[in-house]
Amino acid sequence: MSHYHADHIYGLQVFQDLGAEIWAHSSGQEYFGSDAAALLLTQRRETLFPWVDEKSRLVAADKWLDGDVDFEMGGLHFELRHVGPAHAADDMVMFVKEDGVLFTGDLIFIGRVPYVGDADSRSWLVAIDKLIAFKPKYLITGHGTASRTPVKDLKMTRDYLSYLRKVMGKAVEDFVPFAEAYDKTDWKQFSKLPAFKEGNRENAYNTYLLMERESMK
Repeated sequence: MSHYHADHIYGLQVFQDLGAEIWAHSSGQEYFGSDAAALLLTQRRETLFPWVDEKSRLVAADKWLDGDVDFEMGGLHFELRHVGPAHAADDMVMFVKEDGVLFTGDLIFIGRVPYVGDADSRSWLVAIDKLIAFKPKYLITGHGTASRTPVKDLKMTRDYLSYLRKVMGKAVEDFVPFAEAYDKTDWKQFSKLPAFKEGNRENAYNTYLLMERESMK
């Protein structure tokens, strides 16, 4: 399991029913027994019906990991690495050593503006540097097609997050209200990317709030 977000866990029951063992990082464990998880599932049964219905259920991990794990299967070596908190607290990536394939979850969104939400973007940037250090040949991400230009795509997400922090951090430092700061920011570097219109303002606002919290520490 790459992380606990709903679009990445609602299909786990299918794999578990087929005999697969679900692994995840222990920092996501609290979510599965929470009221928030149950409430969201009830809501999604209505808003995402028939893809999520009364048969859909929350599936917690069979094995909770406290750190990094390496294992071998079928002659291949797998490296599981906890890189959260970033996009989520329990972010884990998996590297298939022989093939150079890196599974990144939602740490990378290929060719589009990522969903930032309430993520810790400062730690997210550190996580991306860790992914670059793998020197992968291919990326399999949580959203978008497989990447054959992994370093380029990793850097695109890194550049976007860095820019959000730079411009929103400056606005917070100068006591500029969010709406004014957003309207005055030059977004042309990213404005033609898919999901920009749908997600950029929310990403910027959440980053503005994050930079306010960081400034008070």
